[in-house]
Amino acid sequence: MTYPSRLDNNPAPVLPSPNRPIKTRVNPRSAEYQANREANLALLAMLDEHLKSARFEGKEQHLAKARKLGKFTARERIELLLDPDTPFLELLPLAGLGGDGFGPGGTSVGGMGLVCGRLVMVIANVGTRKGGAVDYATLQKALRLNEIAMENQLPVVSLVESSGANLPEQARIFNYGGASFRDITRRSKAGLPNIAIVFGNSTAGGAYVPGMSDYAIFVDGGAKVFLAGPPLVKMATGEDVDDESLGGAAMHSRVSGVSDYLARDERDAIRLAREIVGGLPSGASPVKSAAEEPLYAAEELLGILSPDLKKPLDMREVIARVCDGSRFSEFKPEYGPTLITGFAELNGYPVGILANNGVLFSEAANKGAHFIQLCNQRNHPILFFQNITGFMVGKDYEEGGIIKHGAKLINAVSNSEVPAITLMMGASYGAGNYAMAGRAYQPRFLFSYPHSRTAVMGPEQLSGVMQSIQREAALKAGIPYDEEQGAQMRTYMMKEVEKKSDAWYSTGQLWDDGIIDPRQTRNYLGFCLEVINQHPFKGSSGYGVFRM
Repeated sequence: MTYPSRLDNNPAPVLPSPNRPIKTRVNPRSAEYQANREANLALLAMLDEHLKSARFEGKEQHLAKARKLGKFTARERIELLLDPDTPFLELLPLAGLGGDGFGPGGTSVGGMGLVCGRLVMVIANVGTRKGGAVDYATLQKALRLNEIAMENQLPVVSLVESSGANLPEQARIFNYGGASFRDITRRSKAGLPNIAIVFGNSTAGGAYVPGMSDYAIFVDGGAKVFLAGPPLVKMATGEDVDDESLGGAAMHSRVSGVSDYLARDERDAIRLAREIVGGLPSGASPVKSAAEEPLYAAEELLGILSPDLKKPLDMREVIARVCDGSRFSEFKPEYGPTLITGFAELNGYPVGILANNGVLFSEAANKGAHFIQLCNQRNHPILFFQNITGFMVGKDYEEGGIIKHGAKLINAVSNSEVPAITLMMGASYGAGNYAMAGRAYQPRFLFSYPHSRTAVMGPEQLSGVMQSIQREAALKAGIPYDEEQGAQMRTYMMKEVEKKSDAWYSTGQLWDDGIIDPRQTRNYLGFCLEVINQHPFKGSSGYGVFRM
């Protein structure tokens, strides 16, 4: 092999050293340079025209109608959602360009931006353009945005206002449309929540987005969510119904439970979404922030708590005297009101709270199961504040499935893997004890107030049931029932139940980890949270079969 001499006519090129900058040979004044520049400027002008077309959000008459109703456009909603003066990277802005659908961009805007310092994917329906109906390009755009969110581990905020699939294109849309709902559930399982804000009509497929999301916020007077609107319902069933009672925000927040938050208006809805995103975890375990004293004195608990368990207790008053800054972000406040659920901080640590405000109905049980799943997704420890007489009984409630709904809550408690702390603040009777993480469900710590009671049921109810059983047994045997003796036995049994269900008996049996002074609640819980957070923990991503 021979090597060229330095004197050859074609010497090897002199390569720059690794630290030497490249010296350009471009001549900006050359004809070739100028021709390239002009050609590229023409292409960019074409791009600007296409992007301008893609930013079209509907005819002026539709925009004016929306403004009159106090509504924002899709891009205005995105701007309100994102942190001020932060970038938004729009994706797939020209989806559908050159096709036979609704035009470039379709009827959605999608991209990535910062919400409360957290990077999220935002997908907004353009409700003022074709009613937000989904054409083929819009569907494909949504699927790609979902794919990007999953690959990059991003939560998704959906700004929903859609009349569902564009029916003339249903043949192309139907088979692939279900994948967008599948993606919501798969992200949820991976710990990447979907937060849906519903601003207007969301029909058919549009209804499934909030229905399958981890968090759903409905704008009062604006959101209308149903599988079929009033005309189709009339055609299918003959039923006359207006859209508000069929699928309005208030109905879904208070009756169906499809909505988790009822917002006053669009600004309030966006504020709630930002609050939810701000509470999402960013690491394996919760990050401690600076602790903040409650606004109200712990001493006041002694005047709030009644030793008479028959008197109602609003647990919000307890929460306000225990949690940092007395702040509480309540979840589903309009639904299942006998179980309070929500997020707070205690001693600087984020927590989820389930607190009894009465007997458990089916709605409350479903709400509790949903909330426990969210706590596991967020990796938040759970505080159970017990004051529960049990699940509601009666023919109507049995027909309504109180057993299976209660089982969902107990299933969620059983399979929850974030640490739990239980505090018995009053009654702890029957299956209510199980549903609220009693001793058998292995909370990390369990404490009692001095007036609390634990039993299968209250003394009066238990002794009364036993008396009824004895009376029926006597009647079946043909033996006269001695009412006086029965009354004496009932009184005796009541005293026995009272004796063996009070806090002193319970703590002596090691059914709790100690009776505490209510004024020390914050100190006890705060110390336990410090212990819990010494080592990382991870919430459950799977549960047993929920009997639906």
